[in-house]
Amino acid sequence: VLRREEKYVLHMQEAMHYQKQFEQILMTDSFSENGSYSVRSLYFDTADDRDFFDKITEQNQRRKVRLRIYDPKDQTAKLELKQKENIYQKKRSLTISKEHAEALIQGEFSVLLTYPEEFATEMYFIMSSEGYRPKTIIEYQRRAFMAKENNIRLTFDSNICATESCFDLFSENLLLNPVFDQTKTIFEVKYDRFMLGYISEIIST
Repeated sequence: VLRREEKYVLHMQEAMHYQKQFEQILMTDSFSENGSYSVRSLYFDTADDRDFFDKITEQNQRRKVRLRIYDPKDQTAKLELKQKENIYQKKRSLTISKEHAEALIQGEFSVLLTYPEEFATEMYFIMSSEGYRPKTIIEYQRRAFMAKENNIRLTFDSNICATESCFDLFSENLLLNPVFDQTKTIFEVKYDRFMLGYISEIIST
């Protein structure tokens, strides 16, 4: 996936206003059948937190390495590599077993060599040669809308919590602490090449 991604901070009342508008014109994604859903990601970084500081200093080329699940009971996880290339985001992912995800958290990157995909081999070399290790788990509630045209996704993320003391991604009793104003929501706009006019008109307000 190669796309544009733009983020905005909204007060909860603003977020609810826009959600009502998008409900009338867009589809909710498959995870949003009951409203919102949970997203939990474990982020890896180098020993000197290079990826984090590349983000903070707004480098034109930077990346994120993470494992993502949607429920602690999941038996699989997505290993994802997000690469920022100027204004575009490139995301590649690989679905791996729960056991292999837990192995990656323990630094056993060789499990990636059991997958036939070239991306798995690339991630093995990246994570092993550059000394990636787990750094933090982030969890939030997401509500998402989509338009099939141009791969448009609009997401509202709230109740953002995190931990840097436990990396048990699949724990059902993970102790998380709020890390963002609970009265606010992060609104993210994701699209390929250009935004459709009728959606852009709503966002521009």
